[in-house]
Amino acid sequence: MKANKIMMIMLAVLVQLACKAQNNKPGNHPEGKLGWQLGAQAYTFNRFTFTEALDKIASCGLNYVEAYPQQEIGGGITEKMDYRMSESSKKYLKNLLKKKNIKLVSYGVIKTKDDSDWRKIFAFAKSMGIKTITCEPEERLLPEISKLCDEFKINAAIHNHPDPSFYWKPETVLKAIDGKSKRLGACADIGHWVRSGLDPVESLKKLEGKIYQLHFKDLNEKGNKKAHDVHWGTGVNNIAGVIAELKRQGFKGMLSAEYEYNWENNAPDVKASVDNFRKIVAETKK
Repeated sequence: MKANKIMMIMLAVLVQLACKAQNNKPGNHPEGKLGWQLGAQAYTFNRFTFTEALDKIASCGLNYVEAYPQQEIGGGITEKMDYRMSESSKKYLKNLLKKKNIKLVSYGVIKTKDDSDWRKIFAFAKSMGIKTITCEPEERLLPEISKLCDEFKINAAIHNHPDPSFYWKPETVLKAIDGKSKRLGACADIGHWVRSGLDPVESLKKLEGKIYQLHFKDLNEKGNKKAHDVHWGTGVNNIAGVIAELKRQGFKGMLSAEYEYNWENNAPDVKASVDNFRKIVAETKK
């Protein structure tokens, strides 16, 4: 009888684990059914290695990551998440991502001092299966980056930092990408728009059809460069309105959680934001 009871307990635990794994499949979440890949920009966890960041991302119920180049790989590897990494480090990362059931979707935000770096960055992205490079290149480099997008079949999404950075306004991004590859678009950072006093919904409307990725945030104050992140849906970024607009546009792509506050222990903040986001997505109509 005692053995049977132990077996029944073990079976119940296995069933619970299987159900948990099934529920965390991307397609079972409300955003997954829309073709949205909700993940995290690893910069959220920049006090830790990339290896440690993946554990934190998984704990938030997320299956996608955007890597950034300055982060140490970890797991005994001191190299950084940079295109210069060794083939052995690439192999380690591919195995680790598979083990954690997390997909490396994008990479950035990329700025370079050497123009020749861009080809190497695209080649690195191709070798890692990365679909989108988020970047803030000098405008003069966009014709060459446009060609690389088509050659490597990888998107480049121009990211906006706050005013007075060059690409802070949607109009500047639109002008910069006009007439270039269809793979050259925008990475809309809705938090930085709000820091610059812009309306995120109106800004998304201006970039309709050109948004390949978002850096997702909610802030405590509008028009203040020092505004800080709060749980999504509790701040001034009109998260419900942003979600409704993305639905209206038929957006498909990655949304990177970038929580730049409470740096040493912000995984619970990201988890709370993800839970809020999924509830709002399920409740928000087009």
